[in-house]
Amino acid sequence: MKVLVLEDNERLCNLIKQALSKSGYMVDTTNDGAEALQMIANGYSCFILDINVPSMDGISILEAVRMYHKDVPAIIISSNHDLEKIQKSYEIGCDDYLKKPFFMYELIKKVQKLCQIKSPLLNLGDGFIFDYNKHFLMKDGEEIKLAKKEILFLELLAKDIHRVFSFNEIEDFVWEGEETTLINVRALVKRLRKKIPEKSIKIVKGIGYSIDADEIPEQK
Repeated sequence: MKVLVLEDNERLCNLIKQALSKSGYMVDTTNDGAEALQMIANGYSCFILDINVPSMDGISILEAVRMYHKDVPAIIISSNHDLEKIQKSYEIGCDDYLKKPFFMYELIKKVQKLCQIKSPLLNLGDGFIFDYNKHFLMKDGEEIKLAKKEILFLELLAKDIHRVFSFNEIEDFVWEGEETTLINVRALVKRLRKKIPEKSIKIVKGIGYSIDADEIPEQK
C-alpha cells in the first residue's frame, strides 16, 4: 500500500516515512505543493498532507485529490489550529485532521484505520499466498519473485476481493499515473498468470479485473 506524504519539515517528514515504512507501507514524500500535485495520480492508497507548504498549500492539494480520487483516504496534518481551516478541510473531504505536535503512534493508527485491509494474507489457491503487508508472494512457504508492477497489480486487486477494478484504476495505481494501454495491462496479467494459479485473476470484459482469493484470518 502506497502513501504520499506532503510535509516541508524535513525531520518530521523523515520520521513519518520511517514509521510508515516500519508498518509495511511504501512511502513517497515531497516538501513542495506543486510537486505533490504532479504526484497525486501515482496510485496512492492514502494521502498525508500538511497545510503550510511551499508553492501550493495542502488544502489546495486536497481539492485536487478529491477531483480525481473521491474515495482515497486523506489526512491533514497542521500546526494551524484555525477553526476555518479545519472546517474547510472537512468540507472538501479530508477523512481526519491531526494537529501538530502529535504522537507518531496516533498517525499510524489513523492510517491503519482508514486503509484497513481485513486480512494481510490472501489464499490464491494451490498453495499460493499473497502477503499484502510485506508485498510478496509465497508458494508453500517459499517466496516467488515479483516485478514491481506485478506486486502493485496484486495489491490493488487485494484491496477488495469482491470488486472489479477498472482499466483507469489499474492505470493510476499500477502505472503510477503514467499512460498505458490495454495491451500492456493484458501482458502484465499474462505474466502474472504464469506465476500464480491462472484462475486467480478474473476478467470482466469491458469493465476490468478482479481477484479470486480467500482471506486468511489473522492468528491472535
